[in-house]
Amino acid sequence: MSRTRTQVGIVGAGPAGLTLGHLLHREGIDTVILEDRSREYVEARIRAGVIEQGVVDMLVGAGAGERLQREGLVHHGIELQFAGERHRIPLSDLTGGRAIVIYGQTEIVKDLIRLRLETGRPLRFEVENVSVHDLDTERPVIRYRHEGLDEELECDAIAGCDGFHGICRPSIPAGVRSEFSREYPFGWLGILAAVAPSNDELVYAHHERGFALLSLRSPELSRLYVQCRPDEDLAEWPDDRIWEELQARLGLEGWTLAEGPVLEKGVTGMRSYVCEPMRYGRLFLAGDAAHIVPPTGAKGLNLALHDVRVLAAALVDWSRSGSSAGLDAYSDTCLRRVWRAEHFSWWMTQMLHRSEGHDAFDVSLQLSQLRYLTTSDAAARSLAENYVGLEIV
Repeated sequence: MSRTRTQVGIVGAGPAGLTLGHLLHREGIDTVILEDRSREYVEARIRAGVIEQGVVDMLVGAGAGERLQREGLVHHGIELQFAGERHRIPLSDLTGGRAIVIYGQTEIVKDLIRLRLETGRPLRFEVENVSVHDLDTERPVIRYRHEGLDEELECDAIAGCDGFHGICRPSIPAGVRSEFSREYPFGWLGILAAVAPSNDELVYAHHERGFALLSLRSPELSRLYVQCRPDEDLAEWPDDRIWEELQARLGLEGWTLAEGPVLEKGVTGMRSYVCEPMRYGRLFLAGDAAHIVPPTGAKGLNLALHDVRVLAAALVDWSRSGSSAGLDAYSDTCLRRVWRAEHFSWWMTQMLHRSEGHDAFDVSLQLSQLRYLTTSDAAARSLAENYVGLEIV
């Protein structure tokens, strides 16, 4: 077995792991990033695309936002559609000029991989048999196999950025961690279509047939979703049926939803999940390894990058001053934002979706909430502040 050493071992080369590696490298802290998938797979994963103002500012400030600034689409509002009408929530007007940027998570990952490779620091894809050990000691270890060789990596700290199905969270003893979860009785069937977006801003639609979302990825690509069963069989959803459902749920008199070739389609189940604490010994969880939100609030990617911003600052302080105060506060600091985002995402989800258990009373409550949001500045401001990202410390 080959034995090497680094300051911070990072498990997972998604946006959380890559951003953490980038932030630490800029501060002179050595890292090794390990990923069990191929580079091609990681760069092709279609995920979130709504970036909060604070995350945009962080990436730009860290020298990772050049293409984001050039190609990202700045949005100053979103639209809520219900009862046959569409109402705009002016995000920037309600939040002192803050906005969101549409820029795919895939593109962030590509940018960060390029920057990492330029540094020459280790980024290892297609590693196997990854495991973490000695987490409650001062020298935690990552063991893995890469290119046919068994490796052991000794670290000062380990960052578990390996997602909900990764190995890091289960490595925390069951008696130490508490888990909170909620499964939703519906999912999203999403498509990426080669057609210019039919609206300048995102449209969240409440409809008797179920929720729908009109989003986008670029001036030439539309991203659209319809509410469906979480176990939906894609074979039952040919392209014609998807467009028919989108037309029914998003259609308005005098407005047309443009259709085009469907490039990708998939079904995503929806859940809320939190693991507490986000730290065990020298292991620190970040992103989906610690928490999941339904996508309605556009918070998953943003939460992950806020986690690693906090973790990077704490690791830098620890490395330079020897103070562990930031690391000791890491879990509590992140969980304050996590639970705020969990509530916002749950609230958006229950307000916009229909389920089999809903009756006329439930629907009337949803419509009342939507009318309040679109007629009260105070209610609209609360939505806007959460959507563009609250500054929680």
